[in-house]
Amino acid sequence: MLKVSSLEKRFGGLTALKDVHFSVTQGQIKAVIGPNGAGKTTLFNLIAGTLRPTAGDIRLDGEAIAGLPSSRIGMAGIARTFQQPQVFTSLTILENAMLGGHRYHRGDFLSCGLGLRHTRREEEKLRERAEKWLEFAGIGDIAHRNASELPLGQQRYVEIARAMATGSKLILMDEPAAGLDDTETRELGDMVRAISESGTTVLLIDHHMDFVMSLADEVLVLNFGERLAEGTPHEIQNSQVVIDAYLGTDDDA
Repeated sequence: MLKVSSLEKRFGGLTALKDVHFSVTQGQIKAVIGPNGAGKTTLFNLIAGTLRPTAGDIRLDGEAIAGLPSSRIGMAGIARTFQQPQVFTSLTILENAMLGGHRYHRGDFLSCGLGLRHTRREEEKLRERAEKWLEFAGIGDIAHRNASELPLGQQRYVEIARAMATGSKLILMDEPAAGLDDTETRELGDMVRAISESGTTVLLIDHHMDFVMSLADEVLVLNFGERLAEGTPHEIQNSQVVIDAYLGTDDDA
């Protein structure tokens, strides 16, 4: 469903990504790993539309999305979570999740202000959608608490619920296990598997190798902005070029 071809991004004289290519199939969990500075977050920014590629092609279900505004890419069916959870701390957990369904709301400013019947119906649908995904994330019972009161792990769950409320085909997860303890990481893994089983595709970045290797169907390895390897977790774990990239070689020493 996602195909990336010959993708390149340069910042002046610095090449952050060069000739990166891979694909993701529907319902798959695919992980992107690599040492710090490998270009992983730049890749996500290009897919999500917060950066424009210097060259190359990105297609979602056959439609070209490279260089489109992030709002257009979101409407096409891609949502994202961030390494540092991005929640609206002045809003409740429920209100944060309801924002994910904004594209389904057709009411304008005036009709919302007047509280017209059709806008109230749409808002109720948004609420039901948000409540469904908060229950999925295991935080439905605290939906009316302020988002600022939550610890890091639960803020990630709010982000995931909001992303699922968008109805997107593909969720990009940037370091979802960062800062979580072992129990929270296991719970997150179960949640990501459930997302995949629901038919939503997941592309994630993470440095937590146990988490990645126990979860991903396939793994893409980047190094210095280039595609180093791609394969199943077993293949990647036993790839000498990947081991060298992470641990160094005798010549490096």
